Amino acid sequence: MATSTCTFLHLADVHLGYDRYNSPERSKDFFLAFRDVVRRHAIQNPVDFVLIAGDLFEHRQIQPGVLNQAQIVLRELKQAGIPVLAIEGNHDSRPYGVKTSWLRYLADHGDLILLEPEAGEEGLELRPWSGGRGGYLDLPCGVRVIGSQWYGSAAPKSIEQLAAAIRRLPPGPERVVLMFHHGLEGQIARYQGALRYRDLLPLREAGVGYLALGHIHKSYTEEGWIFNPGSLEANSTAEWDFPRGAYRVRWGEGPPQAELVQDYYRRPHRRISLEAKGRETPEEIAAAAIALAKGSDLPEGGPAPMVEFRLAGQVGFAKHELDSRALQQQIQQLTGALLVLFRFEATTLEIGSAALSLEEEGRRLQIEEKIYRDLLSSHAHYRKRSEELARLLLDLKEKILDEQGEAEVYAHLSGAFLGEED
Repeated sequence: MATSTCTFLHLADVHLGYDRYNSPERSKDFFLAFRDVVRRHAIQNPVDFVLIAGDLFEHRQIQPGVLNQAQIVLRELKQAGIPVLAIEGNHDSRPYGVKTSWLRYLADHGDLILLEPEAGEEGLELRPWSGGRGGYLDLPCGVRVIGSQWYGSAAPKSIEQLAAAIRRLPPGPERVVLMFHHGLEGQIARYQGALRYRDLLPLREAGVGYLALGHIHKSYTEEGWIFNPGSLEANSTAEWDFPRGAYRVRWGEGPPQAELVQDYYRRPHRRISLEAKGRETPEEIAAAAIALAKGSDLPEGGPAPMVEFRLAGQVGFAKHELDSRALQQQIQQLTGALLVLFRFEATTLEIGSAALSLEEEGRRLQIEEKIYRDLLSSHAHYRKRSEELARLLLDLKEKILDEQGEAEVYAHLSGAFLGEED
């Protein structure tokens, strides 16, 4: 008998209630993305069920408005007859010893199915979903869905216990989905505690055919059975370029076929970068930044973009001398951005002790020339020519900053040093 095709939508890291920039509009983006992807890819194009593999909420404690956002979307799915199965993530998990959570509240009110293993005599125990509680559910479309919890650093040991619990389950559908909130190593930099692929193999051996991951905000797949959709929205500028979305999965006779869908509400973003060369004044930096903002390619229509302005390179002034707040406001007005994130990443040129005696004059070239002259005077070979060579070094630096060719720089130097040796 042929196996019927089952279709589902795999979401993770929705992060309702996101509040990093203290912007109600930016917080609302996460709700709009959630609602739009569900309407487009679960309701208008119906699926058998929806998975939320952790971090529906940004925080354990949420405001009433954030709870309402979740209920609006979940109840649209409920009205369409589409069950939602969910697990906790690290952001919305219950602290140790606490028995309730907002996910549990939603489950108790019939808005979603929260699948959780229980502690048993043999480790973790998976009970069938019944009376609002349970660790797994066999769906009419012929798929068994199993839940888990946020295990943190105990994940490798918990995987072994989960695999053993899966093996003890009564016979059921051959197609098995496990929701698990944790990351796989090698996907993003600076992530401590990621699982190795071999750590997950006990789940595969126990019969899991679709491992529905969450936690890392970048989509990836591994070996045709591990799937992580990434977050619906970017939680930081570092994530702007990550592929992300939701997986729309079709699973029939063979392995699951997952398509990453990204055509839903997302706020656009742009990066503006200025490389300082160390000789510009704060006013010149501000003027250059404004010129870049005026010429930036920004989308027309739709939501106002997020803009990141990054000042890199070297500057010859202290950070506080650039009125970054005023510049930020000007860029926002020019680009029509919702938010402008100003990144001062330039390094300040080290002026040395001479800066103390000449600071009031603020003449950078005189400061540098004095430093060069002092250094040259301390060397017997260059002492008599210290003033001449100090000016030459300043010239050389300017030519390099002007990106003049090596041949031109060499020609300039060769005359100065010709016949230097006695």
